[in-house]
Amino acid sequence: MTTKRNRQRRFFSNLFNNKAFRRMDFSFLFLSGILLTFGLLSLYSASAIYAVNKYADSFYFLKRQVLWIFIGLGFMFLVSGINFRNLRLFVKPAIISVIALLIITLFCAPIANVRRWISLGFMNFQTSELAKIMIIIYFADYFDRNISKISSNWKALIQPMAIFVAILILIAIQPDLGTPVIIFATALLIFFAAGLKKRHIITPILAMIPLFIYELFAHNYRLERIKVFLSPWNDQTNAGYQIVQSLLAVGSGGWFGKGLGASKLKLMYLPEPHTDFIFPVIAEELGLLGSMAVVMLFLILLLKGIKIAKNANNLFSSLLTLGIIFSISLQAFFNIAMTIGLIPTKGLPLPFFSYGGSSMVMTLIAIGIVLNISAQGSRQ
Repeated sequence: MTTKRNRQRRFFSNLFNNKAFRRMDFSFLFLSGILLTFGLLSLYSASAIYAVNKYADSFYFLKRQVLWIFIGLGFMFLVSGINFRNLRLFVKPAIISVIALLIITLFCAPIANVRRWISLGFMNFQTSELAKIMIIIYFADYFDRNISKISSNWKALIQPMAIFVAILILIAIQPDLGTPVIIFATALLIFFAAGLKKRHIITPILAMIPLFIYELFAHNYRLERIKVFLSPWNDQTNAGYQIVQSLLAVGSGGWFGKGLGASKLKLMYLPEPHTDFIFPVIAEELGLLGSMAVVMLFLILLLKGIKIAKNANNLFSSLLTLGIIFSISLQAFFNIAMTIGLIPTKGLPLPFFSYGGSSMVMTLIAIGIVLNISAQGSRQ
């Protein structure tokens, strides 16, 4: 009995690495803090009028976002001190649990005609946000353990690819096409970084083309979005209304913007500007220079993340960092491209900026993982 208790104490004492807090990359932490602060200011500016009209409280969305940030920061600092070597024992049960949660989500009550959330009472949790991180952790762990086996026997890829496809399909039928695109693009970058052969990278792309085409034609609104993307001004009062208003907001900002809080398009012209279309409000209020500052912050985050991955002391940590930083950066750049008319509109939040509990909490957990890896020390 005493021996069992001693083992449990050793496990929990080894689970956390107190030295990690002293060695982590504080410049990466500081950069994340700047994005959070900038995001909160932008969220309040974009949501205040809408919140007054809907909830008679201009701080409604800001207060809830602050709550999600505090929860996310708690998990971030918890994760940043965990010893991953012990947690890697639970990667397989965790990925199976995520698949189970995605299945359960399909039977939950729909919100806005889609099934993407599980109600937790105080919030609706979007399970695809958890899946986005877990598939990165799973791939990093699997490739670290089996990379030599994969290079000599392609059959070693069957298991991870089956899990990968299952997660993509379960998210796609919610329906949600934006998140699977982010996950798929991130996975391809992980495959490349892991050193997989070209045919192992090209094969998933070829396999996904017919599935993508099917999903495109299975829902009429997706074809409508492509038509709107090609010519938004032809239907600016109906299907093209949101993107047209977004373009007007971006264009009217000029070089220096109208000033923080002075956006006109957020005055009930741009639908729900505090969520996926928060970037046009930033562009209108802070102009091209302010917009470029947001882009540069994400670019610096990407470059710092790549540097942390390059200096990581093992393949697992490198791939995990790269996957996380690619996922955040790709989502940011896709969101910005969507709001300025470079790609069709899709429900993708802007990390650190858009209102949403699931996205904010999982983003901060992801940042905590990168901070943890940055504290592990450089590869010899």
